[in-house]
Amino acid sequence: MTYERSPIDPAKPSIARVYDYLLGGKDNYAVDREIGDVFKRDLPGSVAIAYANRAALTRAVAEIVKSTGIRQFIDLGSGLPTADNVHQVAQRHAPEATVVYVDTDPQVLVHGRALLEKDDRTRVVAVDVRNPEAVHTHPDTLELIDFTRPVAVIFSAILHHVNDDEDPAGIVRYWRDRVPSGSHFFVSHFRSGNNPETQEAEKVLQQTFGRGRWRTDAEIAALLDGLEILDPGIVPAPLWRPDQTATPAWNSSGERQLTVWEHLIAAALARKP
Repeated sequence: MTYERSPIDPAKPSIARVYDYLLGGKDNYAVDREIGDVFKRDLPGSVAIAYANRAALTRAVAEIVKSTGIRQFIDLGSGLPTADNVHQVAQRHAPEATVVYVDTDPQVLVHGRALLEKDDRTRVVAVDVRNPEAVHTHPDTLELIDFTRPVAVIFSAILHHVNDDEDPAGIVRYWRDRVPSGSHFFVSHFRSGNNPETQEAEKVLQQTFGRGRWRTDAEIAALLDGLEILDPGIVPAPLWRPDQTATPAWNSSGERQLTVWEHLIAAALARKP
């Protein structure tokens, strides 16, 4: 199975497929499940990171559509389709919303081709997120995104896979400088906890994929330099504008009781002034 001459290699683990496995998906292979099982078996509770991240993304997309009037999204490092993808959430509230997904994982691209057949307001661009110029100038991007109008740029669980020497701040800055005032940026990121759980999870990713960089809240804030970070700031993903009616773990003081794992994924929404 190929897409744009990129073979799917079932013998090589994929970040997108491991994430799919942790979320209960079926688009993964034994090598991906082996890595996922390390988290499930040796780091019990860590799967909560994937679910907390996905739920925060869903809330953020809905919030952007309902409160800002933005109708166009660029989802960088989008991963495999799951329930409530960006285009599904956005178009639920605004059917005219357009979404450009960006990824290079071959299996993601195969699924993207299926999306193209069903939704003419969605495109999948096969470009590395570390090459933002190629994403920005891609014909599919220019077909759906009007850069004279505000854009929502999504960095959901992708910047922690960009090493420091690959200039993740420069990637965000590139997009900041090319979208108009009023554009919004959603970022979720592995959050350094200075604890054994953080260190072990980071080691697993680095040993498997050769990358994976946990960052502090201050380092995550630095990625958003020049943008206005909106309330409630950079917080654990479950605490980012939570739906209390759908979350049973609130105490009598109205505070969300988090596991150590839920503290390890942060989320933030920022606006370009």
